[in-house]
Amino acid sequence: MAQVDVSINGRVYTVACGDGEETHLIELGRMVDERVSQLTGAVGQIGDAKLLVMASLLIADELYEAQSALER
Repeated sequence: MAQVDVSINGRVYTVACGDGEETHLIELGRMVDERVSQLTGAVGQIGDAKLLVMASLLIADELYEAQSALER
């Protein structure tokens, strides 16, 4: 099992992943970091936990909308 370092909001998280999935996981981390950066621009530094929850909810909403569009 591989491990990669993902930087989100200036903090580095070491995350395990399957062999060969490292590049994909790093790219996902960049996407989350970008979303968190957008949130901090809008609401400021409100704490890592709240920012990650808000980013997760926004990403989940996008996924829900995409799935709904595919079903239509």
